[in-house]
Amino acid sequence: MEHTPLKIGSTPALVWGGRAKGVYLSIHGQGGCKEEAELLAEIACRRGWQVLSVDLPEHGGRTDGAAFAPWDAVRELTAVLEYAQREWETVALHAVSIGAWFSMLAFPTRALAKCLFVSPVLDMDRLIERMMGWAGVTEERLRREGEIPADFGQTLSWEYREYVKAHLITNWSVPTQILYGAGDHLVERETVESFARRFGCGLTVMEDGEHWFHTPPELDFLRRWIERML
Repeated sequence: MEHTPLKIGSTPALVWGGRAKGVYLSIHGQGGCKEEAELLAEIACRRGWQVLSVDLPEHGGRTDGAAFAPWDAVRELTAVLEYAQREWETVALHAVSIGAWFSMLAFPTRALAKCLFVSPVLDMDRLIERMMGWAGVTEERLRREGEIPADFGQTLSWEYREYVKAHLITNWSVPTQILYGAGDHLVERETVESFARRFGCGLTVMEDGEHWFHTPPELDFLRRWIERML
């Protein structure tokens, strides 16, 4: 599909589709990249939008030293949104997994037309608590050691935990639709339902879906959901 590469500061980006008045800013999750926005772009561009997708730190085409951590990601996403607001009349948001949490940190009071969240991490404090439980790591041990690699591929960090506790999500006023897989092993259904009630979000649940929408049935469900939401 038609797309144009560019850089916003040090952030590699792609603009999808022909010139339009509105753009969806697409933020991938851990292990993702800007090219994953193609599915969204195929639908959104037919509906009169463009899509602006970026590579978060340590992902895709990144070669700089920025960290895949909120203190770097939030600064970059703030600059990306400012660029989008200069270039387009209307900006909407599409974000996946931890990309949703980074976005909420970066855009708590920004004017966004609408938002689509897929498998969003909505309560990072709760997720870290669960990861500590999986790893058998206590609060005191994490404070003492600073960083502890876990056998499920993540590194538990006291600095990260302290940042999360100081930046809890208390405000989200963007009209938001959420897609959630009931088999999500990272984000509890209760967390998603509570967030949706608290902030007035629409919620669609794929009962046999998981956190990562990647199987043919999941991708078909995702495509049909985006079609309905747009």
